Amino acid sequence: MAPVAAATRWRLLLVLSAAGLGAAGAPQPPNILLLLMDDMGWGDLGIYGEPSRETPNLDRMAAEGMLFPNFYSANPLCSPSRAALLTGRLPIRNGFYTTNRHARNAYTPQEIVGGIPDQEHVLPELLKEAGYVSKIVGKWHLGHRPRFHPLKHGFDEWFGSPNCHFGPYDNRARPNIPVYRDWEMVGRYYEEFPINLKTGEANLTQVYLQEALDFIKRQQAAQRPFFLYWAIDATHAPVYASRPFLGTSQRGRYGDAVREIDNSVGKILSLLQDLRISENTFVFFTSDNGAALISAPNQGGSNGPFLCGKQTTFEGGMREPAIAWWPGRIPAGRVSHQLGSIMDLFTTSLSLAGLAPPSDRVIDGLDLLPVMLGGQLTDRPIFYYRGDTLMAVTLGQYKAHFWTWTNSWEEFRQGIDFCPGQNVSGVTTHTQEEHTKLPLIFHLGRDPGERFPLSFASTEYLDVLQRVTPVVQQHQKTLIPGQPQLNVCDRAVMNWAPPGCEKLGKCLTPPESTPKKCSWPH
Repeated sequence: MAPVAAATRWRLLLVLSAAGLGAAGAPQPPNILLLLMDDMGWGDLGIYGEPSRETPNLDRMAAEGMLFPNFYSANPLCSPSRAALLTGRLPIRNGFYTTNRHARNAYTPQEIVGGIPDQEHVLPELLKEAGYVSKIVGKWHLGHRPRFHPLKHGFDEWFGSPNCHFGPYDNRARPNIPVYRDWEMVGRYYEEFPINLKTGEANLTQVYLQEALDFIKRQQAAQRPFFLYWAIDATHAPVYASRPFLGTSQRGRYGDAVREIDNSVGKILSLLQDLRISENTFVFFTSDNGAALISAPNQGGSNGPFLCGKQTTFEGGMREPAIAWWPGRIPAGRVSHQLGSIMDLFTTSLSLAGLAPPSDRVIDGLDLLPVMLGGQLTDRPIFYYRGDTLMAVTLGQYKAHFWTWTNSWEEFRQGIDFCPGQNVSGVTTHTQEEHTKLPLIFHLGRDPGERFPLSFASTEYLDVLQRVTPVVQQHQKTLIPGQPQLNVCDRAVMNWAPPGCEKLGKCLTPPESTPKKCSWPH
């Protein structure tokens, strides 16, 4: 392995040297753009087979770069996934999970008092060591209290919100969600930043696009390496698009939002080329989790051939669209079958900056540069967690489920369905089914929709079980969970009880001003 690693480092040094020399003659590290979508599905891009072919810019980005068809989130929900991206660590390690109920997802609405722990090393903090200027545009979702502010965790600039664009609320019992420029609140959704729920019209994507373009221009003029984390949320229900894009898609309002995003990505890439910095700028496009089928078809996307969607650890909830673009560096028109993870963006970004990942903790993300620059493949597992529970693992072409379920019968009877039209007997259950003794195993190459589990009596099943078992045992044996950040909610923060607390009745007994334990319903 040593010669391979040495060759990779040397190749990277040549790439960085070719990208440009700083004033002192040292290689200038490349700029880094991470384009993170919200609830966008694997099947939403033309390059992945979406029949309307309404994403010409993203399809061209893939043609000029590298496509990752086997790329995964670290969790099927927004907040834990974003925490994993920025720390390179599974949510069970960085604290973005709950122990209130078994195998339950959780996130950070305004009532949750937790957030990104101070002891976690967040990507922009580390990139400062290499001289990067960092900006987040869009949704933070890693805690709303001042101690969790993005500028407290390495970002130099922020334009966006600590939460999603839910609302509108009455601004008495429920204030509308704030929007910030750095430390200053500059307005609220549905007020200074209007969203028309009836028509779907909102200008937010254009605002976020301009923030990105202005930041890139300023950093290029100052000749500073930059990290831009463009975390927009137009494809999260309620979906929205600006007036020129409304009604232009074959896919309805959700498609309008996707078309505007595609147009915006095209403008960002064009600016990099116009400024002649595209060969010194690494760009990666992906999504935080799978499409929210609960919002489909009008306000949700497509997960292609995969089972279920957001909130579940089936492929539709965890497998994401992913494109790497670095003209002149990453060979054009390539497809990599590397099992990738959103956590790899942390480690890869550090590698691009010439930095080593922190050595005092477990880092789950891999450096994808050997994959992108040299076509090397690394055998690695993908772990699927739901809350505090290991639900499944993929190793090679095989996926083993230790627990299966979608959502509760109570929710299902109320019309909440994470797998509409996709019932698979014994798999998409509404009770938590344990398979730790005899996991359900699927061959994802032959059966990407997870519809035909291998026979327990087959030689293939026994061979896979022998490979998977020690990997899982080693993972669980060495796992040190972080302090759960998503266990405690406080109604006094927003003066209202979140829906999950009302249903479960666990926030109704203590006095208003004290924190309460809340079990979130999903």
